[in-house]
Amino acid sequence: MVRAGLTAERLVAAAAELADEVGFDNVSLSALARRFGVRDASLYSHVRNLDDLRARLALRAGGEMIELIADAVAGRAGKDALAAFAGAYREYAHRHPGRYEATRIRLDPALAGDSPAMRRTAEITYGMLRAYGLEEPDLTDAVRLLRSTFHGYCALEATGGFAAPRDPALSWDKAIEALHRALTHWPREGGERD
Repeated sequence: MVRAGLTAERLVAAAAELADEVGFDNVSLSALARRFGVRDASLYSHVRNLDDLRARLALRAGGEMIELIADAVAGRAGKDALAAFAGAYREYAHRHPGRYEATRIRLDPALAGDSPAMRRTAEITYGMLRAYGLEEPDLTDAVRLLRSTFHGYCALEATGGFAAPRDPALSWDKAIEALHRALTHWPREGGERD
């Protein structure tokens, strides 16, 4: 029997809150069941298993994050769009650390391909980078550079990895300036430079 009021959407929303409270790795079906005051078995009517719950959480978090980014970059181009994109990315990572960590998991390619949030993420990211005149395969390389820079910075910042007395926000601004210059003077496939 399905418990009244318990839905997959409510479970994922609660898992998102739990992830921010205790960390993504500590989200479990047992912890979620305790939150709702039900037995673990009650959740299986709504999610297949922990991997299914985590994948749903990752898609939800990715959707939240790209909406924040989309709002930030709307009407902007070039360095302004890059700075807005990066700022929204970092803001989401700070505000929702557990959900942000969920966005880092590897999803089944079929599930990711069917996700409107994942498609929107690609559209916004590639759209911003096309303003720099980039085309494939340079677009993919630039996305990898941005993702590794943004994630690396946020991950180090979250764990207290920046011990120097300089304000990390100032270093962040320098990183965005450096990325803008790199994108503006991107080494094109085939050796051409802009």
